[in-house]
Amino acid sequence: MRGKGAMLVGLAAMLLAAPAPAEVDPLAAARVRLKHARAAADEASRNAAELERQAGAERDASARFRVEEQALAARIRRAEADLAAAEARVAIVAGLRERQREELARRQEPVARLLAGLASLAGRPAIVAVAQPGSITDMVHLRAALAATRPAIDARTADVRAELAESRRLAGASAQAAKELRDGRANLVAERGRLAALRDRHDIAAARLDRDARTATDRAIAMGEEARDLVDRMAAIGDERQTLAALARLPGPPAIDPAAAGAPAVYRLPVAGRLVTGLGEVSDNGVRARGLTLAVAPGTAIAAPAGGTVVFARPFRVWGGTVIIDHGAGWSTLVTGLGAISVKRGQAVAAGQLLGSAPGADEPRITIELRRRDQPVDITALIG
Repeated sequence: MRGKGAMLVGLAAMLLAAPAPAEVDPLAAARVRLKHARAAADEASRNAAELERQAGAERDASARFRVEEQALAARIRRAEADLAAAEARVAIVAGLRERQREELARRQEPVARLLAGLASLAGRPAIVAVAQPGSITDMVHLRAALAATRPAIDARTADVRAELAESRRLAGASAQAAKELRDGRANLVAERGRLAALRDRHDIAAARLDRDARTATDRAIAMGEEARDLVDRMAAIGDERQTLAALARLPGPPAIDPAAAGAPAVYRLPVAGRLVTGLGEVSDNGVRARGLTLAVAPGTAIAAPAGGTVVFARPFRVWGGTVIIDHGAGWSTLVTGLGAISVKRGQAVAAGQLLGSAPGADEPRITIELRRRDQPVDITALIG
């Protein structure tokens, strides 16, 4: 029994003396991440500023184009008013021309009747004048009167003819002006459409740049927060290292002479396995181990390390199946990590009696703690 125990203790000592695998310094890794995070945050800030500048330029251009559109719309309204005035002038000229035609017809009516009468007389045969006494004399008088009134008739109708010619000229000019105004309005409307399309494109570009700028700004803020988190994490790592160093400087459990303290005469490890954690080792989270933790084969039988009475036998929280054996005189053994438990509370067990078995998982962990009055005791003093 003692020879086997000495062999196990020697194996445990060899495992404890083996060099630990190299670990990555978390503080150095955090510094590298902080450097990268700060560089990325600076780049994101520069990118956001550039996008903000471009977005501002697009917004200014869009505002300028809107002002130009308003000016163009005002010119279009003026052209439409000019067109309406031209159309009104055309209507006025048309009315004047109609009145002038009526006045001309009224004034020319007596002359027309006179000319008709003269034409009638001029068309009479000469024999009629011979047959009717006095006709020749009347004709001579009529021709003389016509010759005297002809200048007056010509003078009276000349003004009317001049006004009518002016009306025709004005009508032509008004029609040409109206056509030019209509063409100008069409051109202005087309230009307004092009300007509106350009404004829409600038608005879309400004909105896109605004969105990109907001995204870049949010990314820069997030990276800044990440950098601050890394700084806090580095500080926490420093505090954690100080805490671990302080814990490492603390003395281990007091040495107890098992023989003088009434320890069990026979004590053995409940299972053979690979040592994972030794008594007094400090874990990554700063907790000092109170016993041994072994990695064993799946389903391996777990035996009682010494005789005593079972005071606890059931699964307990995250420790899995747990068995506590009271050896008397204040001594007890705690075994955790069992997959199956074969004993019951209050049952008396002898050294080597089956307590249960390890779980079926890959390399399950079994922890053994020997205590005296709830203080951890080095098992090697008993099994050596």
